[in-house]
Amino acid sequence: MNRRSAILAPLFLAAFGLPAFADKLSLNTLSGYLNGLTTVESDFTQVNSDGSVSTGKIYISRPGRVRFEYAPPDKSLVLASGGQVAIFDGKSNQPPEQYPLSKTPLSLILASKIDLARARMVVAHKADGTSTRVTAQDPAHPEYGTIELVFTDAPVELRQWIITDDLGQQTTVILGEMKKGQTYKPSLFSIEFEKGRRG
Repeated sequence: MNRRSAILAPLFLAAFGLPAFADKLSLNTLSGYLNGLTTVESDFTQVNSDGSVSTGKIYISRPGRVRFEYAPPDKSLVLASGGQVAIFDGKSNQPPEQYPLSKTPLSLILASKIDLARARMVVAHKADGTSTRVTAQDPAHPEYGTIELVFTDAPVELRQWIITDDLGQQTTVILGEMKKGQTYKPSLFSIEFEKGRRG
């Protein structure tokens, strides 16, 4: 399975007991919410462009760091830190595939300062009665793809994202209940540490 899709490049909105008839949340409200997230831990379900489904646990430490741990028997791992993304293939002893985080749409929500109202960043902003959906891109590099963020209200919460990569392939990551404000060791996100541990 292509782990590149977890970050680079989406499933219907699953039933999370969502509130009915929610108003559209403003871009300023959503930017404030995202900027208020420091660390997040959650179970996730990933739906890939080929229809396959995987599960696991995600750890986010803003700015710039994320860890996708895929559930057994899958031993794959995706790490982002130090401006790089590394994909560790659980079935291979080869070094991880690496590329710049800045070339992935997920970098938009891992940035130190998020401003969804920035010119040409948001290309769609709508509400469907139960959630607010915002599609964003890097204004300087729209060719890197887009990320569609799905939020619910009361309280504001990020529920999932849908990434469309530079090849037009889509991947959805659906978040479970989020734990916030945890403290993590730097090694949890360290690409070099993981290389050494697996080497």
